[in-house]
Amino acid sequence: MYTIQPTEEQRAAVDSFRKFLESEVRPIAKEYRDRHIPKEKMREITQGIAEFGLPGASLPEEFGGMGLSMVTEGMLFEELCAVSLDIGLCVMINKGLPAFLASLPSEQHHLRDKYLADVLAGRTFGGACISEPDVGSNVADIKTTARRDGDHYIINGEKTWISNGHYSDWLIVTARTGPNSLTHFLVDRKEHGYETRNIDKIALNGQSTAQVFFTDCRVPASNILWAEGEALKNTMKIFEKARANVGMLSVGIARASLECSIAYSKERKQFGKPIAAHQLIAAKIAEMATKVDAARLMCFRAFSMMDDGIRCDVQSSMAKWFATEMAVKVCRDAVQIHGGNGLTKEFDVERLAREAIVIPIPDGTTEIQKLMISRALTGIGAFV
Repeated sequence: MYTIQPTEEQRAAVDSFRKFLESEVRPIAKEYRDRHIPKEKMREITQGIAEFGLPGASLPEEFGGMGLSMVTEGMLFEELCAVSLDIGLCVMINKGLPAFLASLPSEQHHLRDKYLADVLAGRTFGGACISEPDVGSNVADIKTTARRDGDHYIINGEKTWISNGHYSDWLIVTARTGPNSLTHFLVDRKEHGYETRNIDKIALNGQSTAQVFFTDCRVPASNILWAEGEALKNTMKIFEKARANVGMLSVGIARASLECSIAYSKERKQFGKPIAAHQLIAAKIAEMATKVDAARLMCFRAFSMMDDGIRCDVQSSMAKWFATEMAVKVCRDAVQIHGGNGLTKEFDVERLAREAIVIPIPDGTTEIQKLMISRALTGIGAFV
């Protein structure tokens, strides 16, 4: 349970990780600002980060994790995203996969044994292939097909907006195995083959967001995760954690913008005094800090519920939409505080504002989150 004040153990974990990030990761993030980080360089970074618990902080020790709480993992994740959202997104995707693999039934432990250790160590990259050119939040309409052929399935289709797509060594692919049946497959790039192509965006081009193409991709039936037809149910479980994590990364970049604004407002002088002494700037900083704190607490509530084994679909959706929209506003205010300097690439707030614009969209848009929350509260859906 989250108790507002972090424990001594949590403080120690965050402090040591923060020192590592400042000395080892921030210089790389500055070097590759708005440029794609090559896979080998990203692998070097993720292996260093893995020493501090990400991506396996909350995974039980019996599976190779650290057995920490989801709340503690969230604290570490905020630190990473405050330094680099590009690297944070890459780690976030790898962070969602260990629990996925650890929960597989006994007949699929061969997949857990083959892939889990390397992703925990930051040596390999995975990803989740759900979205398609015509399919976003409407997961049930997925068109990628998996046709049975003896002891294999033949997968054909295209996925898009896949984080870690170009980096990926393997992917969890949601495909249609029947008219009303969606199934998860673990597809290995080397063994089964698929093609990827990066997507250029307004921001966050340091990491990989890609299109993925499957053409007669032949995958053993033994690579089905759980059982045929269970993908839709399991995808909803993935979203619960993913949405809280997207909320947490939003807290990270908003906090970074706030810290930049505090420092700048103390140094920049207008009308004979630091702009922090001007009432409108002071009010803006107070509002930014309060919004960041509120979003952080909402994320911690969702993580705390996960720690207690309580479903938190509504709380995760609330955290996701509030935190992502909060980050847009806070990062925009940071640019305003910096004035003309905030429009230049010499100051981080310009980049952070562009990054913030992206984040309300993945893992379900703000509008989708609100519809889901309302349906849970009223029992009445807005979908036909």
